[in-house]
Amino acid sequence: MAVLENTILVNGKSIEVNHIQYDITLLDWLRNYNKLTGTKEGCAEGDCGACSVIIEENGSGNLRPINSCLVRLGQVMGGSITTIEGLGSDKNPHPLQIAFTNKYASQCGYCTPGFIMSGVSLLNSNKKITDDSINDAISGNLCRCTGYSPIIKAIKSAAKYRITQNNKQSIKKNKNITIGNVTYLKPSNLKELKNYLDDIKNFEFLAGGTDLNLQRPIINQKEDKLICLGSIVELNKITHLKEKIVFGGGVTIESFLEAVRPKMPELVEILQRFGSPQIRNQGTIGGNLCTSSPIGDIAPILLVLNSDLGIFGRNGFKKINIKNFFRGYRKNVLKKDEIISSVEIPYANPKNKLFSWKLSKRYDQDISTVSLAINIQTQKNVIKELHIAAGGVAATPKLLNKLSELMVEKKLDEAIKFAIDNVEKHIQPISDLRGSRHYRLEAIKGLFRRLQICLMQNKNSLSIMDF
Repeated sequence: MAVLENTILVNGKSIEVNHIQYDITLLDWLRNYNKLTGTKEGCAEGDCGACSVIIEENGSGNLRPINSCLVRLGQVMGGSITTIEGLGSDKNPHPLQIAFTNKYASQCGYCTPGFIMSGVSLLNSNKKITDDSINDAISGNLCRCTGYSPIIKAIKSAAKYRITQNNKQSIKKNKNITIGNVTYLKPSNLKELKNYLDDIKNFEFLAGGTDLNLQRPIINQKEDKLICLGSIVELNKITHLKEKIVFGGGVTIESFLEAVRPKMPELVEILQRFGSPQIRNQGTIGGNLCTSSPIGDIAPILLVLNSDLGIFGRNGFKKINIKNFFRGYRKNVLKKDEIISSVEIPYANPKNKLFSWKLSKRYDQDISTVSLAINIQTQKNVIKELHIAAGGVAATPKLLNKLSELMVEKKLDEAIKFAIDNVEKHIQPISDLRGSRHYRLEAIKGLFRRLQICLMQNKNSLSIMDF
């Protein structure tokens, strides 16, 4: 049965979206318009996980957790949402809700719905239920009173249970949705996107929205047109080739992580630490690069792998190397009508080793203070090839070409000493709330020492916690 275009399926029930005066978040709509108050507001910034819900898009059966505080209502129109009320009730609780009670995994209870939604998402996935997978699943959920040990025990005890959503209703796709003063335009392919670009002058692109939705005001004083990129089929493709992987610019960080896991396991940890599953399921590769943050976790990796970016706009396609993408603090080469349509990531030379490290105040769910990526080849303890890139040390993510060139053909210990003694000539960190200039310099020096230890011990350091 087909239902109306301005409908969202919530806990298997069709809810028509009417009389919304302003462009609001999914969280506010659930709580204020539908009285589904089990979904909580904590930080309203995607850090605490109290607002976690499960979304299933396009009848895929892929149930993924997202932060409802970071998603605007227009983005999820036509989607299927499950809240804590849709899992179970006091008369018929979900097995994980029972497990939380039996394992004493809840005290004040404010954070509990978010933890259960994250736990159910994991239980419904194809992942093995281990300490590592549970820790990752709940890395975006904060508990202030119970502590994580009973929560982990509760999820483990419910490992045999799954939930399914058999929504036989279908929703007619609406490519023009207006909520308040905001119109959401949803092209399904690049041809439709070009038609919008030819016809509309004032607009803004919206991918996952984990950054942009924090900046946009709830009440818009003028009409906004947002071109949503999430439904464009070409932007969601992942193509595995012999020498590289090609990602559409709209591929989520979570899908990026799973795609590189078999061939570039060195990247897994830093991608997991990019953000919680809720953030990784919403944020995109292209969106992360387009923010042009000087501390972007992905950019240093792409720089040392000499990645290419596909650009699409009103005038068609072009390709540039990522080293030519950044232009200054929060600035890049894209014109207003251009997006990143693809990211081509070559595999590292089999003779090379790839390292990627991130230092932050918290291990999980935190922005980098500094990050470092290294693509290196050594022969008989002599550096033969080297590419170094760093984040958090300049106005843009920086490829340290000159320093790399000066280290090549030096013995490892000599090259590391040279890098430590001369790194200040090649990076210009500043002092801010995340760390002082001195700390950032010393941190980079420490990462060079870490590189030396890894190579001397012939060790692939996949975790910053190894040291």
